[in-house]
Amino acid sequence: MTKDSGRASVELLAPAGNMEKLKAALHFGADAVYLAGKRYGLRAFADNFTDSEIREAVAYAHSLGRRVYVTLNIFASNADFMDLEEYLHLLEEAQADAVLVSDPGVWDFVREHSHLKLHLSTQANTTNKYAVRHWARLGAERVVLAREVPITQIREIREFCPEVELEAFVHGAMCMSYSGRCLLSNYLTERDANRGECVQACRWEWQVREVSREDYLPVYEDERGTYIFNSKDMNMLAYLPELISAGVTSLKIEGRMKSSFYVATVVSAYRRALDAIAEGKFDEVLVRKLLAELDKASHRDYTTGFYFDGDRGGQYLNDSKAVETYKFVAAVLSSDGHSATVEVRNRFETGDALESVSAGEDSGLPFVVESATDPDGQPLTVCNRVKQRVTISCPYRLQAGDMLRRKL
Repeated sequence: MTKDSGRASVELLAPAGNMEKLKAALHFGADAVYLAGKRYGLRAFADNFTDSEIREAVAYAHSLGRRVYVTLNIFASNADFMDLEEYLHLLEEAQADAVLVSDPGVWDFVREHSHLKLHLSTQANTTNKYAVRHWARLGAERVVLAREVPITQIREIREFCPEVELEAFVHGAMCMSYSGRCLLSNYLTERDANRGECVQACRWEWQVREVSREDYLPVYEDERGTYIFNSKDMNMLAYLPELISAGVTSLKIEGRMKSSFYVATVVSAYRRALDAIAEGKFDEVLVRKLLAELDKASHRDYTTGFYFDGDRGGQYLNDSKAVETYKFVAAVLSSDGHSATVEVRNRFETGDALESVSAGEDSGLPFVVESATDPDGQPLTVCNRVKQRVTISCPYRLQAGDMLRRKL
């Protein structure tokens, strides 16, 4: 893998649901992003990228020495192949670094009609070393392992298949389906999760009815709720050395439907962790600090999923909603160490305590907004017009692209 100076050779791969999120991911330290066009991806309700935006996204990432992978990971029907060759030519012209595929038919079609590099999507359910070798023989440069594969078996896969790159999820939402292949949404709402239209029915509150009775019965896990299908979120930050040692090539963050603030917070934490590993500075003090940072992004309770034997506490029994303790209030446009010009995203006022979300080690610096002015220099006490540019007092020199957050 290519690497920037001073960075770990393992790739940090981040989601990009739109151009703003792509730029946030790269600003905060992602080595690569994955995105979808308006077709063929498994996140149909993300903003996604038009054809021209795909060209722009790849050009922008390449200008920074980063990579862009495009998802073609739907389970295709016959009609999906009508325009696929044209789309592949677009991706080749844009110089996309690889495409993610799960459907064998799409896989063969890509090989026959393009020279694009192929990454096998996690939806292909690759759980063993012989399957990895099979896909490598069919031209896979990289295999995204099923989320059910424990670290001990990843190590065996690496030893058995040293020629292929291995990608594994490290952070983000989990679901109750096998490797993300779910029929629940389709069955209940006719919105097919395997074609990018998941309604997240597993997050609903559920009841059951015994056949001979008319009334519905709640399924009590405990006094807080009945969320028997609702998974915790994955968080593997503390165990990155184990994943790297096992032979994982790329560490993947979930979240094309998440906010740019989420992407920034999570990518920043994992970037700092990987850089510390590369420098021999990854210790318990840093882990606690970075885990606290991750708690400031919207999340459910955390789990390590199936990576370790015996971790069976994956259900999230509180409710179906993620916890949100901080709000993204402004994007930094410029800063001189005394003041910062920002673009308002959510309400804040003079006198509020804010924190920086920065790409460097100083992320999380607190300060109080002593003053604020509009573009005409008029003083403001309340900043609540979305996308308005305001200048606020700020004692730190921040970078354009950094963010400001406020505790709820």
